[in-house]
Amino acid sequence: MIGIIKEFLGFDIQEKKYALSHDPQFGMISDEKKPDKWVFSTCGYCGVGCGLYIGVKNGKAVYTKGNPKHDVNMGTLCPKGLSEHELINSKERVTSPLIRRAGTLRAASWEDSFSKVSSEFIRIAKEHGEKAVGVLSTGQLLTEEFYALGKFIQLGLKTNNYDGNTTLCMASAVMGYKQSLGSDGPVGSYEDFEKANTIFLIGANIADNHPILKLHLAKNKNKPKIIVIDPRSSKTAQMATTFVPIKPRTDLALYNGLAYIVMEQGWEDEGYIKANTNGYKELKKHLQDYSPQEVANITGIDVKTLYELAREFISQDSVLSAWTMGVNQSFMGTDTVSAIINLHLLTGQIGREGAGPFSITGQCNAMGTREFGFTSSLPGYRNFGDTEALKEYAQKVNVPPEIVPTDRGYKYAEIIDAIDRGEIKALWIVATNPLVSFVNQNKLRATLAKLDLLVVQDAFMSDTAEIADVVFSAATWGEKEGVYTNSERRCNRANKAVEPLGDTKSDFDIVLEFSKYFNGVNELLFPQWKKPIDAFTEMKKVSEGQLCDYSGITYELLEEQGGIQWPCNEERPLGTKRLYSPDIAFRTKDEKANLLCLDWFPMAEPQSIEFPVLLNTGRTVEQWHTRTKTRSIDILNDLAPESWIDINPKDAEVLKVKSGDRMAISSARGRVEDVMVRVSGSVREGNIFVPFHYNTALVNNLTNDSFCPKSGEPNYKQTAIQLHSSKVPDGLVFQEPEISGEIEHVKTTYEGIKIIEKVSVVHGK
Repeated sequence: MIGIIKEFLGFDIQEKKYALSHDPQFGMISDEKKPDKWVFSTCGYCGVGCGLYIGVKNGKAVYTKGNPKHDVNMGTLCPKGLSEHELINSKERVTSPLIRRAGTLRAASWEDSFSKVSSEFIRIAKEHGEKAVGVLSTGQLLTEEFYALGKFIQLGLKTNNYDGNTTLCMASAVMGYKQSLGSDGPVGSYEDFEKANTIFLIGANIADNHPILKLHLAKNKNKPKIIVIDPRSSKTAQMATTFVPIKPRTDLALYNGLAYIVMEQGWEDEGYIKANTNGYKELKKHLQDYSPQEVANITGIDVKTLYELAREFISQDSVLSAWTMGVNQSFMGTDTVSAIINLHLLTGQIGREGAGPFSITGQCNAMGTREFGFTSSLPGYRNFGDTEALKEYAQKVNVPPEIVPTDRGYKYAEIIDAIDRGEIKALWIVATNPLVSFVNQNKLRATLAKLDLLVVQDAFMSDTAEIADVVFSAATWGEKEGVYTNSERRCNRANKAVEPLGDTKSDFDIVLEFSKYFNGVNELLFPQWKKPIDAFTEMKKVSEGQLCDYSGITYELLEEQGGIQWPCNEERPLGTKRLYSPDIAFRTKDEKANLLCLDWFPMAEPQSIEFPVLLNTGRTVEQWHTRTKTRSIDILNDLAPESWIDINPKDAEVLKVKSGDRMAISSARGRVEDVMVRVSGSVREGNIFVPFHYNTALVNNLTNDSFCPKSGEPNYKQTAIQLHSSKVPDGLVFQEPEISGEIEHVKTTYEGIKIIEKVSVVHGK
């Protein structure tokens, strides 16, 4: 009778389903899903690089558990990591190659798919030139796959019109490091979060985007000041010691202003500057245009706070600056990164414990593609255009030097523009989904329709795969092996846990097999290659003596140590925690860093009468990029099922909306309907925040197509828009910005700072 009543009430009384048993590695776990084995691996989502184990039962992945001995995450995983095993058998998986026939994608053999694509690539190259084939890759392959893919594209297909979606998130950090320090490469370690006295987080919402890093903050016994500089009061801002609400896109002016104060007060580290930098005198002269009052006017940060922020850099033993997309995704992204680096060089806050300018990468292997992917540089951080580096690489891999590219081809946005012009006729897209992720979606769709051939290689049926002519069905995380490199340069091992689903192949195997359809290419580029270890062995040889030296790394060592930070070699057999310490020189010709003169400019697309509101886009912890991986995982969708608009209470009052209502958003490029409202004090008046993950309510229909001229990174963070509610369909009224009057004499006084009297004229911005 009790059983009948429980069944009637909806209670599940199948006790077996909830039974627990002891696992020697992880304690009490579900008896129903108790794995036959645990496989050592690394998370394939974000750039934090968490160590984990994949639980396998009867040949299927049934569990994901954090590795308690891994230095990165200490056994903890975010919601995406905990549910990662579920993506392997996702209903969104592409389980065989597909060819479009009579307007419909239909299952095909690998031979037919490779034959069709190779014959078209060869035809197009013959008719229009080899560079008429373009390729867009990702930050989510294994490094061995990146290396094989880039080598095949650049040396086999002989097109340098190749870039990755890392350009959409990390390119500004890459170019900023290069122009300031001579090479790409994050300078520090997660350990620096544990050692720093003061931590600046600039445009970095780690609580949502890199939540595991909070563990390292919690281990800091110095009780550090955490200073968050952001236009939005994000989750990270709410846990800060000090939140500095900066006006959007004024970070460069801020750091120029802080450098001005450091020089004005004589706070710079003269000995460090003289020994390790060039450009001091030029920078000091340049910064005269960035006096505190002028910078206060630009940024909205008062003069007193500017002095307080500047003093942090010299009053503390160790200062760490970390940033992500809030800095990078700007038409001034590269120079903003260099402005942050300037301040660290001026104060000597680099190359030691707890200090340095630290770029936190977005994707699991954004670093791997930068190291060996042939996109922003030749493998091993060899610069395009460096003749000696080109010859050295050719010699190491035994190829004719004349086939190694002498310069970088088109960047991501330039590839799209070249398609639009009719210059690129075929596009091969690997594990990325531009029909959600790229700016100005209406223009992009029209551009892709001009192609003779669109090939998509992916494990999932993405929005872009749906319009492809051919789809190469790829294996995904857990079905293949190799290495990832995380944000702190830690090379991590990822092992194969289960066999690839259906008729899918690893991206490594796809490249090797596809290369056989081009006369002599496989024999020249991949002689005797069978497994990822063959690529890894060549990577070690290629990187030896370079900054990203892998020569001392083995697969076995990676598992034993829980990852290794490069450079790793005979001199540093267990890796290196920090770059540019006294025994690691800057990678410029004279081994000195460059202090650079950098100018701030007003927004690429300012607010106007028609579009008076600023749109900021970003991520949420529950979803991943364009949701090709996460949209089929129930628990993640339950946590964040749809897009939303964060709107300031004052703007909500004018628009007569409340949380849970629906609104439309428009820009000069398009309109998005029916987006849920969240009234929140996290955004300032005249600004909104919308996550970019969702192909419904696709926010990139609105974003503007302005780009950093040095990195090619899009300006996702500031787009002029209008909001439309049912009660106020015309939206908000444009508010003229307040204009500061002229200031003839500015006297700055602050406790602990000498009195400085200056004469300046300040005009409102």
